[in-house]
Amino acid sequence: MILTALSAASLGTHAAPQAILVTNEAGQPVAHAAVSVYIKGTRAMATTSATANMAQKGRAFQPTVLVVQTGTPVLFPNFDTVRHHVYSFSPIKKFEIKLYAGTPAAPVVFDKAGTATLGCNIHDQMLGYIHVVDTPHFGVSGTDGQLNLDLPAGEHRVQIWWPALGEANPGVEQGLKAGGGQAVMLRVKS
Repeated sequence: MILTALSAASLGTHAAPQAILVTNEAGQPVAHAAVSVYIKGTRAMATTSATANMAQKGRAFQPTVLVVQTGTPVLFPNFDTVRHHVYSFSPIKKFEIKLYAGTPAAPVVFDKAGTATLGCNIHDQMLGYIHVVDTPHFGVSGTDGQLNLDLPAGEHRVQIWWPALGEANPGVEQGLKAGGGQAVMLRVKS
């Protein structure tokens, strides 16, 4: 796989909103792409106050792809009127939350980078992903392939992962030049 990035010239050194567009070879948006930007000098582990939610609503995981920083506790609130049995057999985090309603008292801490595929033993159609990264700079593209991240201007390393790659693939990586006020286009090839 090859990833090419097109961006504007870099201005300034303070973090500023950076628009990012993820597309495929045909120029069509790539939805649910986890975009992680690695900036020299940033911490790999999440702060102790970090938390995230992977909800179940409408018998589906919401969001489909959740990105968290390494060390983040994740809660699994169930907003459905039926009980769920959430599990992952993925190497980065094996766990099981047996039949439950509401929100389990204990979160699951994701302490290793990579991707965990989630399922529900009761509802086979339920599929979700938790992508764990060693950076605090991350987001997920919308259905339009777009996301915004606060990034300092300069040259950084970016990694993109999306569900079609599978959990064993860490994603596509290359350089990214942030700043200048224009959107960065990331084009992924398969």
